[in-house]
Amino acid sequence: IQAALARLAQAPDGQIMAADRALVRFLPGQLDLLRRMLLAQKVGIGDIPPSIRQDYLLPDGRALVSVHPRAGMDSDAALRRYVAQIRSVAPDAGGNAIDIVESATTMVHAFVFAALSAIVMIAAILLVALRRLLDMALVLAPLLLSALMTVVLVVLLPEQLNFANIIALPLLLGVGVSFNIYFVMNWRAGVRSPLSSPTARAVLFSALTTGTAFGSLAASHHPGTASMGRLLLLSLACTLLATLVFVPALLPKRVIDER
Repeated sequence: IQAALARLAQAPDGQIMAADRALVRFLPGQLDLLRRMLLAQKVGIGDIPPSIRQDYLLPDGRALVSVHPRAGMDSDAALRRYVAQIRSVAPDAGGNAIDIVESATTMVHAFVFAALSAIVMIAAILLVALRRLLDMALVLAPLLLSALMTVVLVVLLPEQLNFANIIALPLLLGVGVSFNIYFVMNWRAGVRSPLSSPTARAVLFSALTTGTAFGSLAASHHPGTASMGRLLLLSLACTLLATLVFVPALLPKRVIDER
């Protein structure tokens, strides 16, 4: 730098003036900005432009208050605890956190209502088709057992229900009914060894075919699609286990009772 300044001192006047303009051309503006900042005064609501003020202050005097969590929302329990704390102070508060919690609650309630409605309708259809209350129970019992097994495994395994994979559970109802009713209808037709019958092999191969399709979803790079595939595989395995183990255990018992 010292050598450059020495050469500049011996340069022609035009080059010196050009260097001066290049070095200090922004200085007057910066000094003026600094001067205005040093003369800054207290800012009031009236100093804020109306286009900005209307986003934070209503005509009746109410102001928008933004609240942020002290810690990160890394779990569902933390998010719900944060929303509960906000609502304890402001029951009518809104925002992304409240929208997420309420959407999840609405979705769970809707799913429970849909599942109960489906079970009732399936029971009614089975009662009309089979015309026996006990036969209807033989089809529904493994279905409810497989649903319970799926929920238990979801809790035990590192898998969570979310907006993407919760649709896998209603599919369990249709697949479970189709598997179970085959054994019950065969038993009514006189088949007394369900596991050695062609129906058992057909159910197994059908489950493997369906599981292959579900497995392709589990290999997806999209987290939601992959979780849906994993839950579908889990529910299908529970359904197949209940069909091949629980149903045959019930059918011979009924034969002994009738004899």
